[in-house]
Amino acid sequence: MELVEATADDLDALVSRWYSLAKSVEAYDEVNELAGPSVDDVAEDGFRSHLDDETVTDYLVVHEGETIGFVTLREGHHPSRKHSHYLRIVNLAIDDGHRNRGHGTDVVERVRELARDRDCDHLTVSCEWDNEDARRFYRDTDFRPKQVEYVQPL
Repeated sequence: MELVEATADDLDALVSRWYSLAKSVEAYDEVNELAGPSVDDVAEDGFRSHLDDETVTDYLVVHEGETIGFVTLREGHHPSRKHSHYLRIVNLAIDDGHRNRGHGTDVVERVRELARDRDCDHLTVSCEWDNEDARRFYRDTDFRPKQVEYVQPL
């Protein structure tokens, strides 16, 4: 498994995979509802802006020459904290036909390596509270709960 940095040529692959991930998250809370009914309603601008943002990188997850998912990473700093330099997993999705085969765990391990190479001192990630599969996955890959995020629709 390898992570291949995405380029402008990969926008369609990123958007379609993100849309699938976003659709699956809709069930967990009303604030997750997508604005449009199909992948065609998703603007590429979000991923296109990542190409120019030094703190955000999208990677395709490639296994045996086939793209099987993607991960979006954001690097950041909390200058007032001892553990100040972090790498955040913003999105992580493995295509349906490739799940439960260890690919997600491999991605997390590769992200750890990237974080160490960037001199980060910790990783962060969040998932929907009611998404037991995601919570179990992150616990199984050595993440621990740190804080709870609340939402209030207006």
